[in-house]
Amino acid sequence: MTATLDAPAPVATAAHPRRWLGLFAILGADLLNLLDSTVGTIAAPAIRADLGGSTSTLQWIAAGYTLAMAVGLLVGGRLGDMYGRKRMMIVGVVGFLAASALCAVSFSPEMLLAARVLQGLFGAVMVPQSFGLIRELFGGEVGKAFALLGPVIGLATVLGPVVAGLLVDADLFGTGWRMIFAINIPLGLFALVVGSRVLPDSPPAARGQRLDVRGALLAAAGMFLLVYPLTQGHELGWPLWTFGMLAASVLVLAAFATTQRGGDTVLVRMSVFARRSYTSGVVFVLAFFGVITGFSLAVGLFLQLGLGYSPLEASLTMAPWAVGAFIGSAVGASALAGMGRRVLHLGLGLMMAGLTWLYFSLSVDGPPIAPLAVFGAGMGMIFVPLFDIIVGDLSDDEVGSASGVLTSVQQLGASLGIAVLGTVFFSNAADAGVAGAAVFVDAAKVVTLVAIGLTAVTFALGFLLPRKAKAAAH
Repeated sequence: MTATLDAPAPVATAAHPRRWLGLFAILGADLLNLLDSTVGTIAAPAIRADLGGSTSTLQWIAAGYTLAMAVGLLVGGRLGDMYGRKRMMIVGVVGFLAASALCAVSFSPEMLLAARVLQGLFGAVMVPQSFGLIRELFGGEVGKAFALLGPVIGLATVLGPVVAGLLVDADLFGTGWRMIFAINIPLGLFALVVGSRVLPDSPPAARGQRLDVRGALLAAAGMFLLVYPLTQGHELGWPLWTFGMLAASVLVLAAFATTQRGGDTVLVRMSVFARRSYTSGVVFVLAFFGVITGFSLAVGLFLQLGLGYSPLEASLTMAPWAVGAFIGSAVGASALAGMGRRVLHLGLGLMMAGLTWLYFSLSVDGPPIAPLAVFGAGMGMIFVPLFDIIVGDLSDDEVGSASGVLTSVQQLGASLGIAVLGTVFFSNAADAGVAGAAVFVDAAKVVTLVAIGLTAVTFALGFLLPRKAKAAAH
């Protein structure tokens, strides 16, 4: 799930006559991303059983997508400004469908991972156009659209893993796991056909401006140098070059920051990092999304590799987590105005309570439902208000760039969480079929302890964030 800022104030323009049909086309495109960002949690073991590959393959099935999204989101919104939101939405959907088809017909782990990276890149072109197109469609009635958008996103988050488990277990037409990618095609075709006919084709806001290609390449290289050794290091025995890559990532990302200090084409306005509250918020986002994404993957692996659950059984076991997140997001949205950043601490407190409960309850019989639901409720309370609170101290002209960076950092945090917590899991458990379930229980407990520690760090960082969200700060 991608956190976003609240919708900007409604613009005083007339609503499009076919605005609701256009909204469903946009929702169809967004659902492609929401579903494919969660399928790796459930389907990865089945994919590895079919295609082969190492334990790191299980991590890369999810991390390849989120890492590509992290890089692409730095330029995706900019492309919409330069070439038109509708055009880039269509390009993103077409590319995403082609990449989904490649995923569905992949005959090797390498081909699948390449296709997942393409999915992430085209998703990063597609997703940032949504909010601008919705404002153009609805004009002064934009509040009605966003009132529908939130529940749909929440519902997709709940149903995504369940649908993935159902499709893998159903083995429709003998396709097995491949159907989780093939199902994108009818959904994407709807978004493509309806979107091309209904979405407004407004002139680009930044026609003729240049794209900071050098900055994008430096950001991509820095993120890759950071995530790759963390994912592969354990499997390779941590050779010296993995530490060299980690050191190089710091230098490359520093070089990227240097290129962003001036000019009209920069991807990031570095002035926002002068505020301690915003810099603390960036670290908060890295840790928070690292915990929830990495822990989700670890639980899915524990259930299937350790306890022998089928994909459907694993997804249904984890469903209370998603239901809790859905309920928590509604509570967080309603409590934001009165509580400010305290709603984040309440959510993080619930997360730590759920994780602690889970730690003492894990066994070969599987994780109990209640702790997962508590963890999910706390997680959900943070989704809606987080970005609004982090930018609470920024000026209006800084919010756009700052929120774009946060969205990219969110995906980078997800990649790091998958790399770190996945590595912790496999470092403490032998491969499936070699050790008994008790070893996997111990591995899951270690991951849970790491997640508790990272959540505690996030809790402390919360005190450095603005007290009020952007909408309530003035």
